[in-house]
Amino acid sequence: MLLAQEIIRKKRNMQILSQEEIAFFVKGISNNTISEGQIAALGMAVYFNDMNMDERIALTQAMRDSGDVLNWQSLNLDGPVVDKHSTGGVGDLVSLVLGPMVAACGGYVPMISGRGLGHTGGTLDKLDAIPGYQTEPDSGLFRRLVKDVGVAIIGQTADLVPADKRFYSIRDNTATVESISLITASILSKKLAAGLDALVMDVKVGNGAFMPTYEASEDLARSITQVANGSGAQTSALLTNMDQVLATCAGNALEVKEAVDFLTGTYRHPGLFEVTMGLCTEMLLLGGLASNEAQARVKLNAVLNNGMAAEVFARMVSGLGGPTDFVERSEHYLPQSNIIRPVYAKGAGYIAAMDTRQLGLAVVNLGGGRHRPGDELDYSVGLSKVRSIGEPITLDTPLAFVHAQSEEAFLQAEQAVQQVVKISEEKPDLAPEIYRYIRQSDV
Repeated sequence: MLLAQEIIRKKRNMQILSQEEIAFFVKGISNNTISEGQIAALGMAVYFNDMNMDERIALTQAMRDSGDVLNWQSLNLDGPVVDKHSTGGVGDLVSLVLGPMVAACGGYVPMISGRGLGHTGGTLDKLDAIPGYQTEPDSGLFRRLVKDVGVAIIGQTADLVPADKRFYSIRDNTATVESISLITASILSKKLAAGLDALVMDVKVGNGAFMPTYEASEDLARSITQVANGSGAQTSALLTNMDQVLATCAGNALEVKEAVDFLTGTYRHPGLFEVTMGLCTEMLLLGGLASNEAQARVKLNAVLNNGMAAEVFARMVSGLGGPTDFVERSEHYLPQSNIIRPVYAKGAGYIAAMDTRQLGLAVVNLGGGRHRPGDELDYSVGLSKVRSIGEPITLDTPLAFVHAQSEEAFLQAEQAVQQVVKISEEKPDLAPEIYRYIRQSDV
């Protein structure tokens, strides 16, 4: 008979857990036969002693199977079921444009997303800025939209990966979140429960990233790639730059508006375009929707330029309860703050660097993110027209525009922007948007 305390003891003593032991423990997390103290103890043992790849695969699969696992076979889809996941960033609105682009190219994207965490924005919070949009539809509507539209972006249901919900909340309260083994299982259990054929990971690198160093980001990307492929989903990872705001905005309604502008061709920020195209291309390749990178990019550019991607986004929004004319009249529907005012630099030169994490926290302090779970958000606030590293700046050129509800909130955000955006006399060398690709053959 298996005992939770013996499993904890074994990992504490740096021994390898069997698939059976891991499955037993995860089942106990789900049905509450294992206590919070025991879960915390195992989390700490893993944090200090780690898991090998077989243990990580076993943990991921056990957590995936702790609840419903979606199956798309009965819908007779004529294309691959594919998705993308990001480790989180500032101004990272990629999901909003990527899903419709891949769907317009023949993929099916059942994207189960999350809310903002710390300084990073959440895809569901952005979509909540759209009046009427349902982020928690019933499973029947979700499946119909995936089949008929090609993409649906929703939140995690109570029936998906219940073990992760309990385990993560305990890890969060016991300082064991930063374990690559546990992060891998947490991310992948949710994604693999969506019944994917292929997954592309966007692992952020830089001062706005969740992982503290390039090396840690690369370790996480390798772990996720190896575990996901070992669990039956073709997976690649991209290491992308988060040393600056990805697009020009940070804030929920502002990012939705920039996504609409991107899809309709009104404006496409070069950095956002490069990261999005890199991720989409990899999704088409893994899903068999393109035979090479050049062909994938031709297809993706075509659905952007002919309006098909924008049409898919519009159908997803209306299908989930949003306005039927949202793409045409997004400014009419999205909330706007009382104050929209520029922030100016205190010196002239070039933008040399920015503390992206602090810019994300400035948006949180404006009311666009949560200090505590359950906090209500102000979807209208944030930063827009944020300048990029390498751009020239004068005393008359705004660093960004602050969207705030009060003079006090504006002044606080203005000070934060001026403090964390660094100006130099010389133009800095620019880092790439995509540092590298990590594929199954690399791990």
